[in-house]
Amino acid sequence: MSVISRFLERHRARGQSAQASPVLPGETETPNTERGSRTTQENQLKYLYRHMWVDPELRSAILDIRHMDRIDGRVKKIHKRTASSAVQGGLILETSSANRRIIRAWDAFQRRLHLDRMEKLKSDARGLFMEGNLPLQWVLGPDNRVAACIRMPTETIVPNVTGTGRFENPQQAYQQHDLSSGRVIATFPLWQLSLVRLTPDNYDDLGAMGRPYLDATRSVWKKLCMTEEDLVIRRRTRAPLRLAHILKGMSSEDVDKYRAAVEEEKTDITTDFYVNGDGRVDAIQGDASLDQIADVSYLLDTFFSGAPAPKGIFGYNEGLSRDVLQDLKNDYFEEIDALQDTQAYVYELGFQLDLLLQGINPDNAEFTVKFAERRTDTPNQRADRALKLQALGASRETVWRAAGLNPTAELKQREAEQKSNDPYPDPGNMGSGNVSITPGNQPKGQSATTISTRG
Repeated sequence: MSVISRFLERHRARGQSAQASPVLPGETETPNTERGSRTTQENQLKYLYRHMWVDPELRSAILDIRHMDRIDGRVKKIHKRTASSAVQGGLILETSSANRRIIRAWDAFQRRLHLDRMEKLKSDARGLFMEGNLPLQWVLGPDNRVAACIRMPTETIVPNVTGTGRFENPQQAYQQHDLSSGRVIATFPLWQLSLVRLTPDNYDDLGAMGRPYLDATRSVWKKLCMTEEDLVIRRRTRAPLRLAHILKGMSSEDVDKYRAAVEEEKTDITTDFYVNGDGRVDAIQGDASLDQIADVSYLLDTFFSGAPAPKGIFGYNEGLSRDVLQDLKNDYFEEIDALQDTQAYVYELGFQLDLLLQGINPDNAEFTVKFAERRTDTPNQRADRALKLQALGASRETVWRAAGLNPTAELKQREAEQKSNDPYPDPGNMGSGNVSITPGNQPKGQSATTISTRG
């Protein structure tokens, strides 16, 4: 019996029949033929130390990334823009309009957990990007329904795994440590805390935590900040014009008097110097090579090479052509799509749990939780693909989904329009138009689709 089955036996509502429950991600189905160890020798030793304390390397990386985000506007902009791009459009449930019960359950689930609020989605996306992990705790209400999803601090969460990379007990899959006292303050079964990871060492090693996206750029960032500070100090100390006062045949007393008179008036605009004797004043120019900052440019390029997008996306667009920037932007959008898939999957796990608590087996219905807008496609390309699918005879829901629209919401809107009291409806909205296609749907081109709504 799986851990979710044992959980449902305790929380099953009266009158609901028992159903076969799915196995949670990370739970090992027994009996099976798996042999050997999933983890490396180094991680096996690390997991032994985790029984006493959290992972110090991961905690150090997270604290460094948070410090970078607080004091450096470039890092803050990377995190903010990436999170905003990932959650743009919000979450949708991709399923057939015939699954009305599933759709109603998702609408209620989304409202209860505030997953229709951009602030919540953006906060989770920033946490996943900065911490490399997104641990969400599913909180049940008095009606045994999922009432909230709380993002837990990654650096306090420890997977309770054996040296082979498997959970010791799915009923105690994760632990939360108090970093001040070192004691365990909470234990979570596998159903209550869902964890998704960015680039773990081994996906099948359940103890391998994810890594913050910018963790490998920390050393370069420190060198960049040090070099920029040295650049400012160099300009402050070597850039100003200096004057050399050459006084010949003057006694020490006369030199001191002359120096005191000159320094007393140094805040005034001085145009002339007067010397009673053999002397002159020579100008010493400042450093003429202050514009040579190739080392700063090199470190800046190295830092942004580890970012999800080129530096031109974040404001450094000097010397970058529009065509090159567009190609680099496509790489950035691929990173965003991967981040969307990872984040949406953890919400789907919570929705599956909520369905099980209602007595609905999620395996009996086909659905996917995803973000509405895929960043790799422009709105023009999505509309062009949808029109071509319509010309091929695809269903309305497939066409709307390809265009980036929510089929369920569109069907409701069409029903509302049909029930309206307008005696003269727009004939252009009463049927499908004629669509003709010519080749030319290139990534940088315009749509080559022609639409006609008249016979």
